[in-house]
Amino acid sequence: MNCTKNPMKIDTFCKYAYLIICFCFLWSCNFSFSQITSDPRLNLTERTYMVWDDEPAPNRGGDFNITKARGYPYDEDWELHSYPVGNGYMGANIFGRTDVERIQLTEKTLANEGLYGIGGLTSFAEINLEFNHTNPTHYKRSINLNEAIAYVNYKQDGVSYTRTHFMSYPDNVLVIKLSADKKGQISFVLKPEIPYLRKPTEKNTRTGYMTVTDNTITMSGCIEHFSVNYEGQIKVIPTGGTLSTSQNGEQSEIKVTHADSVVLLVSAGTNYKLTEAVFLEDNHSKKLDPNVYPHEKVSQIIQTASKKGYEKLKQTHIDDYQSLFSNVKLQFNTEIPNKPTKKVLIDYQTDASNSYLEELMFHYGRYLLISTSRPGTLPCGLQGVWSQYEVTPFTGGFWHNINVQMNYWGAFNTNLAETFTPYIEFFKAYHPKAKQLATEYLKAHHPEALAKDSLENGWTIGTGTTPYKIVGPGGHSGPGTGALTTKMFWDYYDFTRDTTFLKETGYPAILGMSQFLSKTLVPVNDSLLLVNPSASPEQKHNGDNYITAGTTFDQELVWENHHDLLKAYHVLDIQDGFKQTVKDQLTKLDPIIIGKSGQIKEFREEEYYGEIGQKHHRHISHLCALYPGTLINDATPEWMQAARHTLDLRGNNTTGWAMAHRMNSRARTKEGEKAHNVYSKFIKERTLPNLWTTHPPFQIDGNFGTMAGVAEMLIQSHEDYIQILPALPKAWNTGAYSGLVARGNFEFSVVWKDGKAKALEILSRSGGVCKLKYEGITKATLTTSSGRPIVLKSEQADLLAFITVKGTRYYLKL
Repeated sequence: MNCTKNPMKIDTFCKYAYLIICFCFLWSCNFSFSQITSDPRLNLTERTYMVWDDEPAPNRGGDFNITKARGYPYDEDWELHSYPVGNGYMGANIFGRTDVERIQLTEKTLANEGLYGIGGLTSFAEINLEFNHTNPTHYKRSINLNEAIAYVNYKQDGVSYTRTHFMSYPDNVLVIKLSADKKGQISFVLKPEIPYLRKPTEKNTRTGYMTVTDNTITMSGCIEHFSVNYEGQIKVIPTGGTLSTSQNGEQSEIKVTHADSVVLLVSAGTNYKLTEAVFLEDNHSKKLDPNVYPHEKVSQIIQTASKKGYEKLKQTHIDDYQSLFSNVKLQFNTEIPNKPTKKVLIDYQTDASNSYLEELMFHYGRYLLISTSRPGTLPCGLQGVWSQYEVTPFTGGFWHNINVQMNYWGAFNTNLAETFTPYIEFFKAYHPKAKQLATEYLKAHHPEALAKDSLENGWTIGTGTTPYKIVGPGGHSGPGTGALTTKMFWDYYDFTRDTTFLKETGYPAILGMSQFLSKTLVPVNDSLLLVNPSASPEQKHNGDNYITAGTTFDQELVWENHHDLLKAYHVLDIQDGFKQTVKDQLTKLDPIIIGKSGQIKEFREEEYYGEIGQKHHRHISHLCALYPGTLINDATPEWMQAARHTLDLRGNNTTGWAMAHRMNSRARTKEGEKAHNVYSKFIKERTLPNLWTTHPPFQIDGNFGTMAGVAEMLIQSHEDYIQILPALPKAWNTGAYSGLVARGNFEFSVVWKDGKAKALEILSRSGGVCKLKYEGITKATLTTSSGRPIVLKSEQADLLAFITVKGTRYYLKL
């Protein structure tokens, strides 16, 4: 066939021919779900993911005098059974009750003194809707993860009621619609509450009051510690029926009777503004301007949303949310159980043979990340954007010895890099203070290393961080916390190949961290430099924080940051005098040492495993070079084997987020069965009926860490190649995914059967060389979307590379 005679016809013919071939191929594999649409990509059919229950959240009430979770108050109804929606600014928990509905509202900037004086997230409001429906039938409440919409459906006295809830990011408003299948059936009383009011003489002083005007209730007040002025508004828009208002003392109420439908719009805000001044100002009462009030801002949000109308608000929300969520599909060869999610969890705890819940948890993690971290909002903290408590466990902040980083591990490989933007914005605000902390730290510990120009002292950050304050390293965690943070910056660049970000933000951040860390190194002899003082996060010995020199945590993370800096130098073609310092120090770090038990040592003075510290400690900080770092890899087989053995010794009987770190680490050691085992254990032991995960108490990093772990088991790109299905367990023997991202900004779709990849699609989003590793891949055929064959270059067995063009799709058949 002469393809030059009519290239347009031939190109069209090749497209359809490829579609037919792919369809026939997958059909012949007896795949359990259709893979192909009219687009010749390896798209999956749309699967609707639901978290649902056949009864409301229980109403046992929170017992705030008991200490179930490390001394913190505990509301079991909220933590285990409520359903979360969010938009990064706010979060709401929906209980689905039919007598008196409870909707608990959180606004991410509202903080009180908290436990440690550094600030803590606190509940904004309780929205109570009195329906007095006491005999519901055909009940169902749910979250549709594909649309990020929560529903409550039931029948009462022959009428079908529907409540629809979504938290719009573009319009920054919680929208609730109440409807029925018969006219004139919507009647209720709105009675909001401002929680945790405290007199000026009490700790965590909070004042507040409510007013009602026309069809809007306004809740306003101040939290004294940071001079946080806050306001929330609830606007009630009925269709038909009557609306009346009342003010009973401090309680504002709106009563709606016999409406056809009602829309409630809810928005909240404070006088918080993310600026350098918030962190540079040490006096807590001066961090915010007490003369600034959020009334106009909140009023404008409500007014704009009201004019837009319900249908447009809903469509805007869906379009925005699906622009992120729909980028990835993942399906194992599983059936969707027709039973409430909490019962699916109970069944899984007994028999984990159906891996649907493992699939659902992955998608739920992406839903939660989109709901908690969007540009213009604060980053995702320990509890995401949800807290019903006055004093949130661990402040609900951004803990930098692993937790905040874990929140974003899956942002990049699950195609949600946009959700990392809030942390970038947060970093820019706290960076000036972080530079001050670096100088203070060096003055205290290494005065001889201080540079005359303070800019050359770099920056640092310790563990406890909130929207109001950051701290320096020390106590139970060494200065490696800063490099664990900058690893996110390099990964953001490596996955997106955004050179503007690297030049303007990523490189300066990584450079500043190396400048600081280079000054924490103390020469032991001509060939060894050790971080001193040094600590492996939260490890204790004989009851005290164990402070020493050269912990593996600190040494390996200096290596990681220095190594990433050299890569940034190369990408940006930068030459300076510090570059040679970094090269010299890299050769003297001796970051990984194998002990007499065959373990990777956590401490240099350790001989046998566990003789220093806790043997089964939740942190595996000395394995950060395995994950999220890259120092331990397939090119260092002795270290890799020692890492496997160390994970065996450490065990999996630990907290929720710590299981997630072990899962990702097992993926990196290519032990698919062990990675799956810890994931399964995590779901059985650390997953709640509403699929939130628990430390305990509830911490969202477990959701995100395991989400990242699923992707890490299916695609890895931290070495100089991309490996397909590197840690595939037997439980996922057949399946497919689309939209997962590899470093180099390559988007992958893969179909596999009986544990073997059958077809791949690669979208090159930035161009460049794509290097692939998979058994037998050198025998694969590669074509472009037009059907043009690509000549493959095989560098070695099971490894091939080819040059890609930006925006082009490539197809491999194995």
